[in-house]
Amino acid sequence: MTLTWNPQRPSAMPFHRYRPYDQRVDVPVTDRGWPSARIECAPLWVPVDLRDGNQALAEPMDTPRKRRFFDLLVSLGFKEIEVGYPSASRTDFDFVRHLVADGAVPDDVTPVVFTPARRELIDRTFDSIEGLPRAVVHLYIATSPVWRDVVLGRDRDEVWRTVKDAAEHMVRRAAPGVRFQFSPETFNLTEPDFVLELCDRLTELWDASPDRPVTHNLPATVEIATPNVYADQIEYFHRHLSRRDSVILSVHPHNDRGTGVACAELSVLAGAQRVEGCLFGNGERTGNVDLVTLALNLYAQGVDPMIDFSDIDAVKETVEHCNRLPVHPRHPYAGDLVHTAFSGTHQDAISKGFARRAEHPDGPWDVPYLPIDPADIGRSYEAVIRVNSQSGKGGMAYLLKAHHDIDLPPRMRPEFSRVVQEATDDSGREMTPKELYDLFRSTYVVTDGEVALEAWSVHRDESGAHRFVCTLRTGDRTGDYEGTGAGPVTAFVDALAGAGFTVHVRDFAEDGTAAYAECETDDVPAWGAGEGRGASVQAVLSAVNRALR
Repeated sequence: MTLTWNPQRPSAMPFHRYRPYDQRVDVPVTDRGWPSARIECAPLWVPVDLRDGNQALAEPMDTPRKRRFFDLLVSLGFKEIEVGYPSASRTDFDFVRHLVADGAVPDDVTPVVFTPARRELIDRTFDSIEGLPRAVVHLYIATSPVWRDVVLGRDRDEVWRTVKDAAEHMVRRAAPGVRFQFSPETFNLTEPDFVLELCDRLTELWDASPDRPVTHNLPATVEIATPNVYADQIEYFHRHLSRRDSVILSVHPHNDRGTGVACAELSVLAGAQRVEGCLFGNGERTGNVDLVTLALNLYAQGVDPMIDFSDIDAVKETVEHCNRLPVHPRHPYAGDLVHTAFSGTHQDAISKGFARRAEHPDGPWDVPYLPIDPADIGRSYEAVIRVNSQSGKGGMAYLLKAHHDIDLPPRMRPEFSRVVQEATDDSGREMTPKELYDLFRSTYVVTDGEVALEAWSVHRDESGAHRFVCTLRTGDRTGDYEGTGAGPVTAFVDALAGAGFTVHVRDFAEDGTAAYAECETDDVPAWGAGEGRGASVQAVLSAVNRALR
């Protein structure tokens, strides 16, 4: 059907090669509860940077980098940390042994190790954790039809026999304090009845109980559908898993469709209690779900994330060092530019929000364009507003005030904004606060113009009037003049009249650092500014000289 308002036409891309999710997996339709649920407490966060994230790096971490990352995770408050895939490489095995030998695992932190369903690899995994008082051994196998057919060459019964043999061997090897986790890899593409059968059988085999629960981790290994579909899948299992009070329902979303964060949030609404992911979303292809974003999304809703990201730049620095990958400048919350406004309308709104916040510092956070206070994650306000050719009067006024205590009068801001825009258009780059201040001075503080004050003084007589006495140089002429007025400014204007200049002060302001005057000189309006001793007089003189140019 062609719609008159939509001129788009079919593309030449072979979209017919791809099937919608409902032709690939059956998603039981349930009486959905997740759309009306609310997240009121944080799930158990489990970072997998040292395993899943590490295997996606061009240069996998060595033990020193892994140890630095592990110490960061502990300091942030993570209590269950996947520390490696000990049977996959000597480096991973050695790192787990390093944690054991060095006594690096605090009493309230549980390491997780990852293993495929093969006896010899399970043995090496258990060898790596020998000596740890507690650990989770994470068993995985791919379960979806395409993986069973193309990768494993096994039917459903053969997959169960493989899992059963591995799970029984794990029981034989497990010391007290070891718990079990199972991941049906490619869960989101697997028949729900098969996954439920596998999980329930393992719950029974491992004799799960509330004080020794089993973790069933249901990964969206490769995203295939919109997040609501994943939520439906998770809710189905939340409602149908046996021994539900003895099962920790976990999710591990990937980001192939760019919706990993949404999948995680909706799955928690649907009953998930645990979320695996990586700091800043590292991982193969488009990455694992981003735990920083998830945690701070909760924080922005007034929910304690139970993880301390109050110094986000220190976290970012460590992760960038260990991964040797940069965090994108537009990354939610943590990117260098996410608290920065270049747009003039945004800058004006933020500036007004800060002003209102200063009047009500103890009220709820409510600043336009800033979902959280940057200071809460260790960011200063200095980088919130930056100036380029897209900026407006609010932004440059804010920076002058924040960095140089220059509080431009509102009537002066539009004119200086145009000066700034012309300069940034010419340069093609943003302007630093110092460059902005230098431009302000070169524009409005005129020290060499048509009229110069060679000398001056002002005195107040017994009636309270001010008497302004000065020596003025105007072009090639120099003369002595005086004037009187209610204050130094009006007295100076009177002296200028004696020198032949008709000056009318239309606006005047002072802020303790500078003075600003809008004057009409011989019918020509202009703004001027002055700093230091006699700033008010210098502001009028600057305005006069700018008008006479």
